Amino acid sequence: MKVAAAQIAFRYRPQDSATGVTRTTTKRLADVLGVDETQVIHLALHELATKFLPQYEADEGALTKAQFNQVKKSAPKAKGSTVRSSLFELENT
Repeated sequence: MKVAAAQIAFRYRPQDSATGVTRTTTKRLADVLGVDETQVIHLALHELATKFLPQYEADEGALTKAQFNQVKKSAPKAKGSTVRSSLFELENT
């Protein structure tokens, strides 16, 4: 069984665009950030990962009515204020 390589080929673009950058741009970023070119690429990928990938495990969805009532029963009672069950108005379905 063949194991996938730990490295990939990376090709710079001939000119900067919305889908890639030149090596000159990467070198300029490295100088500004005080890191090497490889670290610039890792930083860019990390920023994309945190922007587009979930940063938490998916849960089982909304609480059941019984679970909600249990939480409500366990929570301290508010004094002199209104408690809302949601920050957002939910559509009636």
